[in-house]
Amino acid sequence: MSGAGGTPGGVGQFLIGFVLAVVGGWLLMNQVTVTSGMWSLWGYNSFGLSLVPFAAGVALLFFNGKSMVGWLLTIAGLAIVLAGVIANLQIYFHPTSLFNTLLMLVLLFGGIGLIARSLRAQA
Repeated sequence: MSGAGGTPGGVGQFLIGFVLAVVGGWLLMNQVTVTSGMWSLWGYNSFGLSLVPFAAGVALLFFNGKSMVGWLLTIAGLAIVLAGVIANLQIYFHPTSLFNTLLMLVLLFGGIGLIARSLRAQA
């Protein structure tokens, strides 16, 4: 019978590391707030402008479902919208004590270290 990752490593180490990494990751992510900003181009709201290629592509696909230009515009429009959403995210870390921050990081990276150690063959 093999251990974690098909190696003779420890399954117990893997499970403990997994629990530590999940708890540390959850605590760290719980301290973060993500908001979105306004899409602007030369001072004007430009979200509607980013939907133009998508709308044109959808219109072409309704006219002809095999239109390569329609598929290209639709996919490019979705990529533009996705890139715009990601580019306009603002991420804030809530104020917390140094002890809590170190605890979160030790749990997260200690768990990752234990997972990595358990996947290595034990001598």
